[in-house]
Amino acid sequence: MAGTDEEAAAADDALYVLTAALLTPAKFPSVLGDDYPEACAVLGLAPLADGYGLVLGQDGKGARWTVVVDDVSLVAVAIASWDCGMEHELSPDERTVVAALPGWPLAVAVAAPNVPAPHDPDPDTTDGPALTPPDSGSWGPAQRRLGADEIALRWAVWREQVDDTEFPAAGGSGGPSDGAEGAVEDGPPGDDLSKDGAGSEGPTGRPGHSGIRRVLAEARAYVASPPPLGRVRSSFAPGDARTLRADGPGWSLVARTDDIAFVLLDDEPGEILPVGRGPELPGLLEGLDKIAVRPL
Repeated sequence: MAGTDEEAAAADDALYVLTAALLTPAKFPSVLGDDYPEACAVLGLAPLADGYGLVLGQDGKGARWTVVVDDVSLVAVAIASWDCGMEHELSPDERTVVAALPGWPLAVAVAAPNVPAPHDPDPDTTDGPALTPPDSGSWGPAQRRLGADEIALRWAVWREQVDDTEFPAAGGSGGPSDGAEGAVEDGPPGDDLSKDGAGSEGPTGRPGHSGIRRVLAEARAYVASPPPLGRVRSSFAPGDARTLRADGPGWSLVARTDDIAFVLLDDEPGEILPVGRGPELPGLLEGLDKIAVRPL
């Protein structure tokens, strides 16, 4: 029976992979922090330049585990394959494992078949408390960043909600137009961000909004003095444009370098504030793009 016992132990230790994520300066789960070092700190990891891959799964007893590996390309290929609807087995080599952390830092809606329902490991078998996803029931930094993720992912849908003619005319000495005259009360058709704590509001910018002025000032300061790694990220967009994402204390900004920007604030739950181009926004976005981290 010794062989049977060994097989049972191996089955309990096996990881049934459910999903994965990248944790790199250019692409990390924004729900974990405003920048790459902050996201790493949540997991107790050093912010290595090459980053990590996060593999989320269950062991044979159903316990949740997050396995951190340093083979970023292995995880990136798996994620790209899944995004294309292709099957791809993700089996990290033990030599690439940096840490095995109890729990999941991200919400996972699926479970492994033929094992007990997902649950945290026995505290007596771990070195610390289990990781848990942020509470999505109330607005806060995590939900603000998730809302910004949604806008970046479906830019065209959100952009349709803004009528450019409603932006106030740019003043000679002012900054970029910082809002729209009219509030668009409803979000994109069929959309509801309330699942991420963002509410279902659409763009509701207001002229002269003090929060937007603060965000633009802090973003300009980033250009003069680069912030922590990952605070400003640049990714692909149609044509010659780039999608920019910048975060700071209490705010997130999403923009296209050839278009407008959207701002979300911690102290304005569910509000999505559009920022017109005006005379200065193009230059600000160009400056941010120059200092932004880009995917390899």
